[in-house]
Amino acid sequence: MTQQPEARLVGGQATTPGEARNVDNPTLAEDLLLLLFQPDSGTIVGENTLFYVLAGAVLADVALEERVTTTTTWSGTMNVQAVEGREPADEILRSAWNYVSGKPRGVQDVLAAIGPTLREPLLERLIARGDIREVSRKVLGLFHTTALVDGGNGRRAGLLSGIRAALVDRTEPTPRVAALAALVWASGALPQFHRDIPWNSAVITRVQELERGVWGAGAATEAVSRTVNAIIVGIVTVAATLGARNP
Repeated sequence: MTQQPEARLVGGQATTPGEARNVDNPTLAEDLLLLLFQPDSGTIVGENTLFYVLAGAVLADVALEERVTTTTTWSGTMNVQAVEGREPADEILRSAWNYVSGKPRGVQDVLAAIGPTLREPLLERLIARGDIREVSRKVLGLFHTTALVDGGNGRRAGLLSGIRAALVDRTEPTPRVAALAALVWASGALPQFHRDIPWNSAVITRVQELERGVWGAGAATEAVSRTVNAIIVGIVTVAATLGARNP
C-alpha cells in the first residue's frame, strides 16, 4: 500500500503537501492584505476585523470565477453554495469552496468559519513573492525583533493605482479591481489612503456604487456582482457589530 502524504490545515481545511499553490497569480485576498499593509508603520490596518475581510476576499474570488452560486432565503439573507465540478486549484480558495460544497451556507457563517486561519498563510505568500520583506531590528540596542517592510517591487503601488483610477478618475474597473476597492471600503481602511485617494464625498459616492455592484457595462454578470455585493454587506455588518462591542 502506498503511504499517503500527511495532511495539514490550510484555511481551516485539510490539504496535502504538493497540492497546487498560487504563487504567480495572487489571490484577491493576497492583494487585499498587501493593500492593508502600511509601509510607513509596518503594520496591517484593521486587525480586529481582518479575518472577516480576508475571508470576504476569498469568497469574492470564487464568486468572480463563478465557482459558487447564491440563493436568497425567505428572510432576505443570501446563502452560498459551491458549483459542482468547479473546485479551485488554489488551496486557500479550495478550502472555502469545500466549506460550501454540498450545503448552502449563509455569507456571514462562511466568513466566520474560514476567516480565522487566513492571515498567516496569506502573509507567507506575500513574503515569498517579495511583495513584503521581513527584516531583523534591535530594540533599545539589546533585543532583536522582526519587522515588516515594503518589498520594493512596486506591486502594492500598482494595486493602489488601479483603485485610484476607479475611484478618483472614475474609469470603468475590471471586476477584480471593483471588488478589491469595495473590500478596502468594507474594511474601513479607505481613509488610510488619503494621500493617494482623497477622502471626499465624490470618492465615497463612487466606492458605494462599486459596493452595490455598479461596475459598468459588461464588467461582470449580474449574478456575480450580486454575490460580491452580499459578501461586502456581510463584512460591513460584522465590522459594525464588532465596532459596537469594542467602542
